Amino acid sequence: MKRAVERIVHKPDRLGMVGDGFRVFNYIPGSSISQHRISPFLMLDFNAEYDFGPSDHIRGVDVHPHKGFETVTIAYKGSVAHHDSSGNSGVIHAGDVQWMTAGKGILHKEYHEETFSRSGGPFEMVQLWVNLPKKDKNVDPHYQAITAEQMGLHVLADDAGEVSVIAGNFAETMGPAKTYTPINLFNLRLKAGKSVHFDLPENHHAALLVINGAITIHADTVNEHDFVLFGHEGEEISLTASQDSLVLVMSGEPISEPIASYGPFVMNTQAEIRDAIMDFNLGKFGVLD
Repeated sequence: MKRAVERIVHKPDRLGMVGDGFRVFNYIPGSSISQHRISPFLMLDFNAEYDFGPSDHIRGVDVHPHKGFETVTIAYKGSVAHHDSSGNSGVIHAGDVQWMTAGKGILHKEYHEETFSRSGGPFEMVQLWVNLPKKDKNVDPHYQAITAEQMGLHVLADDAGEVSVIAGNFAETMGPAKTYTPINLFNLRLKAGKSVHFDLPENHHAALLVINGAITIHADTVNEHDFVLFGHEGEEISLTASQDSLVLVMSGEPISEPIASYGPFVMNTQAEIRDAIMDFNLGKFGVLD
């Protein structure tokens, strides 16, 4: 059974800045798609392609806390570096993904990698926040640094394109990311005039973002930078590219628990939010300059 398009969200009119290095359009929850409706996904920010220009000043986001969820940073163009209060650091380049589990609390900063910042060039990123179930909200913070070469790669029939699988699976091609709840996350590259058909579990919430290009889904036209929320019924998704296209596809099993969020803290109750703020103020997330 085909899975119908419930809603198409065009690129928001309002542009936001995260620090001075991320020029983002917010689709979740800013487009009035609630966190419960798209659970386990909590937030999606898209830095559409933009050239910040060369700079001796390293742009980015200064030290900030996270607790109770995961951040997934997907690099399409440009390079991002990070440091945290556990002593971890790293760099992701185009095609790479950084999957950070904040768990019981961490301080973090992320910024344009120094060499890229000095040279400038196109910068294109997605950051997705993924909720953790209550039983896992206090796990120790950790990272999965996933390079482009580590992704599951599925080559589509009829020279239609390819799918880079970050998490879950596409047509039995598995992604390397380890997740706390069932999630599918992949980048689909589809050549102009070509089509692809695939299934997403009916018990998952499902959506996609057209990073580049334009597609049709069943009979619906979806343009560059449009976000699509799928309905609840059916499994089959059919896409046809009207031009060479890159599409981020996501689906996940809903976490049927209360959501209490305050900025960078996502817990189950307001009391837990107050505890998280207290822990942060008491320095329990560590120290990061």
